Amino acid sequence: MNVQIHPSWQEVLKEEFNQPYFGAIAEQVRHAYQSSRCYPPGSLIFNAFNLTPFEDVKVVIIGQDPYHGDGQAMGLSFSVPANCPIPPSLRNIYKELSSDLQLPPPPTGDLTSWAHQGVLLLNATLTVQAHQAKSHHYIGWERFTDRVIQLLSDKHDHLVFILWGSDAQRKERLIDQQKHYILKAPHPSPLSAHKGFFGTQPFSKTNMYLVQKGIRPIQWVEGQ
Repeated sequence: MNVQIHPSWQEVLKEEFNQPYFGAIAEQVRHAYQSSRCYPPGSLIFNAFNLTPFEDVKVVIIGQDPYHGDGQAMGLSFSVPANCPIPPSLRNIYKELSSDLQLPPPPTGDLTSWAHQGVLLLNATLTVQAHQAKSHHYIGWERFTDRVIQLLSDKHDHLVFILWGSDAQRKERLIDQQKHYILKAPHPSPLSAHKGFFGTQPFSKTNMYLVQKGIRPIQWVEGQ
């Protein structure tokens, strides 16, 4: 599938990639992609790890699993290609961003610019079958992404972890809260955003924390 991943992550995760459980994941993913339509495209399964080198991570935004509609998933949580309509959850994220920062929202749903600035857009499950949400939860990705969170927590200082929804918040136990800043809120989905997502100001709070720690803040809207 010509998977692409940054060398820094290859080094950090080399022991994990050699574990028997990961070999089982890889075999199941190969079979799934050969036997049915799955997302994201094979080359983009590790796109979050490819665009944001390990040493550059400042912020981690954890999603559930990839979008399962045609042409949406690009290996970055909540992100869609620029020519794709903005999904409802991302529309709500943009509403909160605009309210929080008093800026117009980004014009497209492509969050690649965030990834390039050190925002790791990580889904808890990295693949999905077309039109079937959570269809690859059985594969074992959660064990792998748990390890990713642990390594980030152990090897970095002063990261911001943004945990939206109960699935993401299950990762909180893996994070050293003495070293890192955790922001929690309901999921931005239309089903739950009204239950406390709006008004949480995650974007300004993230940048305030980064600046306090002497870290360059994120430009959430390009050109602003």
